[in-house]
This record gives sequence, structure tokens and C-alpha cells, in this order.
Amino acid sequence: MNQTAANALGIDFGTSNSTAGWWRPGQAPLLILENDQRTLPSVIFFNTEERRPAYGRQALGEYLDGYEGRLMRSLKSLLGSKLLKSETTVLGSAMPFRDLLGLFIGELKKRAEAQAGRSFEQLVLGRPVFFVDDDAQADREAADTLLAVAHKLGFKEVSFQYEPIAAAFDYERSVTREERVLIIDIGGGTSDFSIVRLAPQLRELSDRGEDILATGGVHIGGTDFDKQLSLDGVMPLFGYGSRMKSDAFMPTSYHLNLATWHTINAVYAQKSQLALKNMRYDILDPTGIDRLLALIEQRAGHWLAMQMEDSKIALTSEAQRRIDLSRIEAGLAAELSRQLFDDAIAPLLTRIQASVADLLQQAGLAGESIDTLFFTGGSSSIPALRQCVQALLPNARVADGDSFGSIGSGLAIEAKRRYG
Repeated sequence: MNQTAANALGIDFGTSNSTAGWWRPGQAPLLILENDQRTLPSVIFFNTEERRPAYGRQALGEYLDGYEGRLMRSLKSLLGSKLLKSETTVLGSAMPFRDLLGLFIGELKKRAEAQAGRSFEQLVLGRPVFFVDDDAQADREAADTLLAVAHKLGFKEVSFQYEPIAAAFDYERSVTREERVLIIDIGGGTSDFSIVRLAPQLRELSDRGEDILATGGVHIGGTDFDKQLSLDGVMPLFGYGSRMKSDAFMPTSYHLNLATWHTINAVYAQKSQLALKNMRYDILDPTGIDRLLALIEQRAGHWLAMQMEDSKIALTSEAQRRIDLSRIEAGLAAELSRQLFDDAIAPLLTRIQASVADLLQQAGLAGESIDTLFFTGGSSSIPALRQCVQALLPNARVADGDSFGSIGSGLAIEAKRRYG
């Protein structure tokens, strides 16, 4: 690459965290987005008291400090979902969900341009290999939505790069010989995989199509691990699995919504609460549903979801984790273990392993021929996940990227290649 700053920006709009990268000679590609941090959590909090949105860590801080308002997280999960064609209420007004995406990505653009001291009209956007599994039309609509949002924000030229390919280009800066590398990117909403040929002499080539041997992915990510841990480890305390007097199980939709970031607010609806209160009289043991109603009354769903995310992270290195739930009921706690977590996510890991096996078959390669297994993404440290992938690649050395920065750095490199 020539030794001038890039004309274009690279944006990694992530389910949990986002970055913006601008390639400049001799400098780290990622721009500072909040305080001294190069990541901006993908969160908006609509502060009702001050009638304004807040973003990132500030948004989470205001929510946890008890300001009245509405927290919106995992915004990327809207892409490919039915919610994208509907709207929601924020600060007393109706707002289409796609405008929420524009609000957050527009804030990314604004902060990146302020740090760079210039505006950008060209953009390389990261995207998962599949926004939606096994639905080509929904996947196409998700990409088209993101493209339309970017154009509306003032980007005149916009192109995509697969997120694991971007991570590969970041890793390639450090390789000293040719390697066949399997990139495992475990993000907040998707798991994406690529097999790529990397080498020092290939870095400067503008066309790397022949070096991308296979790409694949599955719509499973960190928020799904949070969800399963919540359902297996905590939701039974709130009535999940309770029996009705008819001997049927209590409907699970309330617990599923509470365990899923972008549907938590649905449980707070008056209609939902009324249905639960009516249901209480048909439950054999109302202890769990009473706790559920107390949680909803406190609007503590997002707080609980944060506890689950923290617990998932803790259980990557610890055998036990205790969640104090005394704000819901005096003395209430959930005792979680690594084994419980592994069992909860086992079906998801089976699908991830099968997807990686399909990728090897697509590339026409045996697992033994992969030189390096490169992990990136916020949930890539989960031991059981690593073990299930490594079992397919007996000869591969393991390398780790920046969990939240490899993709953004690679997108900055790609932006320089494409747009100068």
C-alpha cells in the first residue's frame, strides 16, 4: 500500500460492540470512539428525563444509574428479522426500527469523522457471511437495508466485506510464511468462518479472490449463549418449566423474551403483564411467576441480561458463578457452573462444529491440512467452543486476534485497498 492515509472508512457494526477503522501509515487502524476506547458498545438509551439518546458506555451507565428511559441493545439482530419492517415507541413517538439502525451507525460515522478530522464518503462495511440462515431473500433484504442506511447517512460509495475475511487480513500483517488459516469469528449474533491462504508476499495484492478458499457461517453468537445460560440457569427461578393445574407447562414466551436482548421490552407491555397476572391463578406453585412479575414491575430485564453476559464471560475462566438476585427477592441467588453452561450451549456448539466441517468439505480440504486456527470475536474464548472446533483440526496451531478489534482493523485495510 502506498504511504498515504486512506480515503475510505471501515466500519464493523457489531451486535455487542462496534468499531471504525481508518488506515494511516504507522498508526493503529482503529479510531477512538468513546473516552479512550476504540470500541463503542452497540447500545442506545433513550433518556426520558432529558429527552435525548445516549450511546455506548454512557447509555449503559445512565440505564444502570436509574434514569427513566428505554434501553435498546443488539441492534444488529434486527437485520433479517420481521421487526425491521415495523416500528417502536421511543420518547413518546413512533420510530421505524430501521431508523434506529441509522441513528446508531450515524453516531459511529460522526465520532469517527471527529477523530479523523475529516469527512468520509466511501465505506467498507463488515457483514456476516449469513445475516439469516437458509433464507436467501431475508439475507439479501438485510444487506440491502444496511446499504440503504449507509447511503442515507451520506456515504456515496459503499461495499461489503465478510467479517472473517477482514479478520484474516488483520492477522496477515503478522505472518512470516504462507499459511492456510481457518478464521473463527464468534460475534454477538453470528458465527462466521473462512479458510484463507495468507502470506507476506500476498499482502499488497488488490485481488485476493483466489486466496479465499471457502466461507460459511451460522446464525449463532454470544447473545445466543447468554440466552441458553439464562434459560437453563436462571429462568427456572422465575417460573420457567412450571406446571399449570391442567398439568401443561407454563407458556415459555415470557421467559424467551426476557432472555433475548431485543425482545425484553415486549414483556413490559401492559397486555403481557395482565396475561401473566391472570395466569397466576392457574399455576400449581406461583412462587416463580410471582418473582417474574416482580422482575417485570422493576423493569429489571436488561439488568438480568447484563448479569447473564457477565456470567458467560466469567465462566470462560471460572468453574462457578453466583448471581445475587436479592433485588427481586431477599436471599434469592442463582448458582451457575461451567458444566451447566457447557450443557446449556451444547446443541449450539454441535451446529457450529457441523458448519465448520461443511466449510472444510466446501474447500476440499482435510482438517489435518489447516496450519492455523485463528479465533476472534467477543465469545471466542469459551473453552467448550474452542474444543469442539479444535477437534476437527489436529495439526493447527491456535492464534488469537483482538476480540473486538481484528475485524475493524481488517476493514480499514480493505478500505485502503479498494478506494485508495
